[in-house]
Amino acid sequence: MNLIRSVLHLLFMAVTVVPWALAVVVASPFLSRQRVYAMCVGWLNTAVWGGKVILGIRNHVIGYENLPVDSQAPAVLLVKHQSTWETFCMPGLMPHPLAYVFKKELLYVPFFGWAMGRLDMIHIDRSKRAQAFNRVVAQGRRLLSQGTWVIMFPEGTRIDRGQKGHYKSGGTRLAIATGAPVIPVAVTSAKCWPRKAFIKRPGTVEFSIGKPIPSAGREPDELMREVEAWIEAEMRRLDPSAYPAPAQA
Repeated sequence: MNLIRSVLHLLFMAVTVVPWALAVVVASPFLSRQRVYAMCVGWLNTAVWGGKVILGIRNHVIGYENLPVDSQAPAVLLVKHQSTWETFCMPGLMPHPLAYVFKKELLYVPFFGWAMGRLDMIHIDRSKRAQAFNRVVAQGRRLLSQGTWVIMFPEGTRIDRGQKGHYKSGGTRLAIATGAPVIPVAVTSAKCWPRKAFIKRPGTVEFSIGKPIPSAGREPDELMREVEAWIEAEMRRLDPSAYPAPAQA
């Protein structure tokens, strides 16, 4: 049954993404940045709705009270990355528009990448690391000043359930350079949508939003260690069966 559901959801996304992406590409020269973003989030919400109806995946979010309430309050979201699910869900869950930082190669993905290229987001060339970070800071500062939050996955790639990747300091460097606080987010999406797995399983994905951590006066690596410690501790609280029990003394 899970195989059938997974095939149906893949077909659902493929059938809906093509007209959506073409509409975004055609309409974007005539629409405001906000309208183009709304069109794209509309499809992401549709994909998430399909995940709920077809796959049986539901979201449970805790920690909304930790989000800044001012419409212009800046924030850099640093999110645990286990699957594609959280990339689909986060824009619909957050009260501010989001700008992802992603590698420019994604722009060449047919339809999906073409539409992403019409959004005001931060795509970087990883082969040019110094220039890439300068671009992140310049664009990030502009976006944050407009009330758009920047979202990054500090592990850099999807991580298997129960595992921890290497937390890179790019997100905290951006926060310190712009003066924005960082907000850690733990996500248990691999329970339902494992990394690189075709077959998905029904269940509940937990999103846990931590308290904002001020970046002023901090060092990037030290601040990232605090973010990492909170996320990984929260992952063990949310999904204890995925992590081995500590050895007994």
